[in-house]
Amino acid sequence: MDNITTGYLMRAELWLFITTLLYFLMNGAQLFETLVFVPKWTEAPPANFNLLLDGQGASLKNFWIVFHSIHEVTFLLAIVFCWKIDFARNWLLILFAVHFAVRVWTLAFFAPNIIHFQKIAETPVVVNDLAAKTSLWQTLNYIRVAIFIAVSIGLIPLCIRIWNLRA
Repeated sequence: MDNITTGYLMRAELWLFITTLLYFLMNGAQLFETLVFVPKWTEAPPANFNLLLDGQGASLKNFWIVFHSIHEVTFLLAIVFCWKIDFARNWLLILFAVHFAVRVWTLAFFAPNIIHFQKIAETPVVVNDLAAKTSLWQTLNYIRVAIFIAVSIGLIPLCIRIWNLRA
């Protein structure tokens, strides 16, 4: 770390701050969705599934695609700009691995199920154990959001330590 310049530290701080800020903004949106929106569409399946349809309810797909894409680019930039700072690089790689695992889980479980629930809203069909499936989705979503919040909280000590390197 002896050859790290003040300019390098400033860029590391900037990108770490940006990704942390975006993560907390994303957490706010996730908390709102989890505590307000999800209970509405899961309380009476399939009657409330119309809330998931574009044009008839809240279209969250584009919002989350854009938000996650921007955030993940900034997360990668934080890793790149903190690369020479051993403790920051290592911790960011761990946090990103956890984040990435949860994103894979999201794409493998949550997204396909939402799409399935949207299809049920478009063409009502009888689905066995629909209440149990929506309840499971809701319960696992609490875990997913908690993990995302934990990852974002894990960024705070890094911000402080990097800030203290310049002090």
